[in-house]
Amino acid sequence: MAVENPSPSLYNEDLAPAEERKWGAFSIFNVWTSDVHSLWGYYLAASLFLLCGSFINFVIAIGIGSLVIFVLMSLVGNAGVRTGVPFPVLARASFGTFGANVPALVRAIVACFWYGAQTAAASGAIVALLIRSPAMLEFHQTSNFLGHSTLEFICFVVVWALQLLIIQRGMETVRKFQDWAGPAVWIMMLILAIYLVVKSGTFSFGSEIPRDVLLEKTKDAGVPGEPGSFAALAAVAATWITYFAALYLNFCDFSRYAKDEKALRKGNLWGLPINLLAFCLVAGVTTTAAFSVYGEVLLHPDQISAKFDSWFLALLAALTFAVATLGINVVANFVSPAFDFANVFPRQINFKRGGYIAAIIALLLYPFAPWDTGAAHFVNFIGSTMGPIFGVMMVDYYLIRRGVLDVKALYREDGEFRFQGGFHTNAFIAFVIGALFSSILPTFTTILPAWWGTYGWFFGVGIGGIVYYVLRMGARR
Repeated sequence: MAVENPSPSLYNEDLAPAEERKWGAFSIFNVWTSDVHSLWGYYLAASLFLLCGSFINFVIAIGIGSLVIFVLMSLVGNAGVRTGVPFPVLARASFGTFGANVPALVRAIVACFWYGAQTAAASGAIVALLIRSPAMLEFHQTSNFLGHSTLEFICFVVVWALQLLIIQRGMETVRKFQDWAGPAVWIMMLILAIYLVVKSGTFSFGSEIPRDVLLEKTKDAGVPGEPGSFAALAAVAATWITYFAALYLNFCDFSRYAKDEKALRKGNLWGLPINLLAFCLVAGVTTTAAFSVYGEVLLHPDQISAKFDSWFLALLAALTFAVATLGINVVANFVSPAFDFANVFPRQINFKRGGYIAAIIALLLYPFAPWDTGAAHFVNFIGSTMGPIFGVMMVDYYLIRRGVLDVKALYREDGEFRFQGGFHTNAFIAFVIGALFSSILPTFTTILPAWWGTYGWFFGVGIGGIVYYVLRMGARR
């Protein structure tokens, strides 16, 4: 779709509606393999597995969560296919032509945090391999820089720099990279699981892990209830859904390149409920087998691979995990801020420059390592900040506009989406109220019950969406 006479303050080639749509179901499927099959994804899946207490509970909690994720991703994905625009441009319909910069920057900042977390996880896999050498182990233990070992810092910078190479040629290169990276990680995960099952001589889903070990390992997870209880299972499903909070916003950055809604639906079906459940089951089997072999609960796959007797397997695992993390960072934490920062300053910042900005911020965050906390704590806090934005956007697109949007007006300063000087007051009122209950009150006060934060994203979506709908309907009367 060609946009005639767009405002230079709202348009560049990267933000324009997608014209070439080459992404089929396989490429959409691999968006999810790239996003899920990472060290952080495995760590979260293994942590949640322990909290379920049994195989049946795990399948129920993760299965329900994965179905909800499929539905939510289909909502935002269909909007991307129909309009062809990236997330920050779609946000103009609800937040205003210039007001959309606020949710775009929120999403970009979240991506920078995740970028650093995933890069640190990938570099950790390399470190785990290198310290098998006595000389490297001594260097790791005796030399420090910026609050980390010097070896950790060097590996972080190397992995950080490698990711910059992937975006040099734009989104088509991203698609080609993820089309082989995602399946490669699946193969390595299966090799890891089979190796440990054979070595342990058993195949099970957690029955060998004693109750006291489960309680000790999950006490700081940030999830209420004992492993296997209803409260724990509900929290597991909620945390799993919240893990994808960032991509609920910007999945349209990818779906806009899909050939049609049929390809999107097929790719989402295989990539989300089916792939997510299978991945989590492999993580559960691997965690259980590793306990049988090594006598301890190892939630990080790089910790497991570091114990391999075979140097070749350890090397293969480290490289695969690093590639997996490159994949998720490109998909979830590079593409989004690249478009988001470009949306704020379209004349000065294009897709590549936006990605570089995100990478630099992640590098600056490394000495502070804000991601070094419990998996559920980190996921729920980061995710809850984006709930109200998603609620406002989906209510606006599906309930207010009934899925019909004037795409060309999204690129005009004086068009339909100007609202109050480029900002939509109703959307910001809804966002602030939603954020108050999704992240601010549960994080910085004790006014709300302790379990509230686990469901912060849901409260943000519901409260933000309802407030926006009421304000919009009231304005029409």
